[in-house]
Amino acid sequence: MHAKPSSNTRRPSSSTKGGGILRQPMSVWATAFAAVVAFMGIGLVDPILPAIAANLRATPSQVSLLFTSYFLITAVAMLITGWVSSRIGGKRTLMIGLTLVVVFAALAGTSGTVGQLVGFRAGWGLGNALFVATALAVIVGAASGGAEKAIVLYEAALGLGISLGPLAGALLGDMNWRFPFFGTAVLMAVGFLLISTLLKAPPKPAEKTRLSAPIRALGHGGLSTTAFTALFYNYAFFTILAFTPFVLGMSAHGIGLVFFGWGVMVALASVFGAPALQRRIGTVRVMYLGLALLVLFQLGLAFLGHDGIVACTILSGIPIGLNNTAFTEAAMEVSDNPRPVASAGYNFVRWMGGALAPYFATKLAEEVNPHLPYVVGAACCAVAIGVLVVRRRHLAPLERVDIDHAFQDEPLPAQA
Repeated sequence: MHAKPSSNTRRPSSSTKGGGILRQPMSVWATAFAAVVAFMGIGLVDPILPAIAANLRATPSQVSLLFTSYFLITAVAMLITGWVSSRIGGKRTLMIGLTLVVVFAALAGTSGTVGQLVGFRAGWGLGNALFVATALAVIVGAASGGAEKAIVLYEAALGLGISLGPLAGALLGDMNWRFPFFGTAVLMAVGFLLISTLLKAPPKPAEKTRLSAPIRALGHGGLSTTAFTALFYNYAFFTILAFTPFVLGMSAHGIGLVFFGWGVMVALASVFGAPALQRRIGTVRVMYLGLALLVLFQLGLAFLGHDGIVACTILSGIPIGLNNTAFTEAAMEVSDNPRPVASAGYNFVRWMGGALAPYFATKLAEEVNPHLPYVVGAACCAVAIGVLVVRRRHLAPLERVDIDHAFQDEPLPAQA
């Protein structure tokens, strides 16, 4: 258990916490490096989606199942991560997850049909779930400077991985669409070696996590509100990530550069924008702001021309970065559940949005209208805002700041 802030409690400024965010043990950097590579796997296939469709004679909706299988297995596997890590320890769980990613990423590169590729991505998703959920808990436990800085560091790894993934996918995929999968396997193998040598095994929890704990945790009003809001938000997020490569009509390099720019926006907003705004206006208001901006960019993607689509894709990284940090911190802070349990329950629900969006977005475009996926994405953001409004009382612990409280950070004027 950890104390939860009241609605008028200030989050301490970075100067009040021990050490800067960059002053971390080598074990934290090793875990963060592996996390970067793990998150690279999300956007890695973006630039090569058209090439995969062409080479394996598949439709966009069939290729989109690469995301669906990956995130569906990731979501379900989140329910067992705490149960596993509380029995064999965080380090072993990380290493098992990394091993699975290495094996299935390499196998994905050998695929002869889109069905094989979808199946190997599912195995990849299982490894990713074991690694990602445990990595957050390990970083929070081992990082210096407190939980807030650890979460920002984790989100920095997410942003960096998401931005580098499309770039690596474009550079390697331009030679052969199989090479990005082999490249990921090699990088994850390096992460495995770093963690095996640099990470000291954290102590096992005093109590073993029950298999039902993540579902039970969702009984908390604040956590369920955060999770189901994130479900609709993630639908919009992954509509952009999985469907837009087919809309851009560009080469692998072009798609990679667009999504590299998008990923840079995600990283900057996650690491710098979100913490500053959270201190100023509070976590819940950052969620409102991020969702409202995402509505605008989704509508821009639906109705603007090619240059507008490129601009809206890149700029949509800003609200996505804001929301990634705000939602992750909300899930960690809003309930009195242990962080690994809260994270597992939250991620189980929110990754369902990532599983549903790629297939339904491409199917809507194929059978109805190419503008409709983004209109549905905008509607999902509007629903997310509605969930926040209707259930706002459950998020009272996150209401850190009113505008008039912000001045409490300012030094008092000198006495005459």
